[in-house]
Amino acid sequence: MTIGPTNGRAPVGRRRAATIAATLAKKARTPPPPRRVQAPKTRKDQRDRRGLWVILAAVLVLAAVAGAAAFFLVGGDDSKSKSVAQAMRDAGCTYRVFDGVPAGPHIPNPAATPKAWNSFPPTSGPHYAQWVIWGEYDEPVRLAQAVHNLEHGGIVMYYGSDVPDEEITKLRSFYRSDPTAMLLSPLPRLGDKIAVTAWYAPTKDGRAVVDESQGILAECTQFDQNAFETFRDAYRFQGPERIPPESLQPGS
Repeated sequence: MTIGPTNGRAPVGRRRAATIAATLAKKARTPPPPRRVQAPKTRKDQRDRRGLWVILAAVLVLAAVAGAAAFFLVGGDDSKSKSVAQAMRDAGCTYRVFDGVPAGPHIPNPAATPKAWNSFPPTSGPHYAQWVIWGEYDEPVRLAQAVHNLEHGGIVMYYGSDVPDEEITKLRSFYRSDPTAMLLSPLPRLGDKIAVTAWYAPTKDGRAVVDESQGILAECTQFDQNAFETFRDAYRFQGPERIPPESLQPGS
């Protein structure tokens, strides 16, 4: 049976087919969604390489600075010792460096002479709790107390029973010219020698490294201004215990 047009309009079936076709045509013309923009890989690689070079350069610079600092610290200590040794040799004196002996607990007897001491006069090691009052003396001081002065960064000078009076006068004048953290005393056993002593501890990160300390001993038969000043300026205030200079004045 043939169905003709109704009221001038196409049959329902044809209208539906036309609508579906139009819809499909629109979908076919719809553009696909845009793709994500990607930066060129070559530029990224270049930036990465530049970053790596910057990091590497920074590491090398830090390593160089650390190396230079270490060289300065170690080399500086070595240079100090060499300059003092040279000044003492030029003055006809001897100069010796001893391994620092640990202080340990304070010893109970101020007149003791501990076996741990590795030099005479002592330059480090066990000592009595009370140091010698800073100053110059006409009578021998107790060595176990004087070592405590060394621990505080002092310079202790001794002279033997056979040292001429004129040399002792020079020593007294040297002491009085700058007496902070200085101690002068007779020590008859030295005979005709003058001894200058210090207990030196190097510094790391602003602190004294006690485990690397050294006992310093110079011995002369006569006073020499340059040698004694060089020794004093190198080792004063450099003991295992860094006591403020204002607390190391004569009479304290």
